[in-house]
Amino acid sequence: MKRRLTGTLLATALSLPFAAQAEAPKAGTPITAETLVAQAEMIRIADALDAAVDAKDWTLARSFFTDMIDVDFTSLVGGDPATIPADALIAGWSANLTAEKASFHLRGNHRVTFEDDGSATMYSHGYAWNRMERGALEENGGDAMWEVWGTYVHGFSQTEAGWMVNAMTFTATAERGNDFVRNTPGS
Repeated sequence: MKRRLTGTLLATALSLPFAAQAEAPKAGTPITAETLVAQAEMIRIADALDAAVDAKDWTLARSFFTDMIDVDFTSLVGGDPATIPADALIAGWSANLTAEKASFHLRGNHRVTFEDDGSATMYSHGYAWNRMERGALEENGGDAMWEVWGTYVHGFSQTEAGWMVNAMTFTATAERGNDFVRNTPGS
């Protein structure tokens, strides 16, 4: 006799691979099918954001953010954390990562916590690789690559359009390669 899985049971069965990654935010907050689905969506968004940046699809990259975003990239560029329009963040990325500069972003070890106000925070490890042939010229440092490892913290809020990134922090833990590649916009 064949048995049909109910919607809740099916959602739980389909999300079991994510159960090992789930993290209850506070004592007494259960891991549910709903939180597992939300976690999977946040991971999908972060991964899709990386893919959009590497493909230089700035319209798609922008679509994952709320209009204003809290950013902190001070470990890479100095300065202070700030709240800026998401359009300004995308403009900065697109000015640096032009067609001449190839990039590859990768993240893993995602951990999501849910807050009482309905927001969520995702912690992950990240790696980014940048390559620009001009960097290989001796006068530009002699190396076409720059790469960085670190940790990400993404803030998420629930909107009418679904989960969206409203905060993003990257803390570099190691980097190597040519600062010319890192700091010079492609042409």
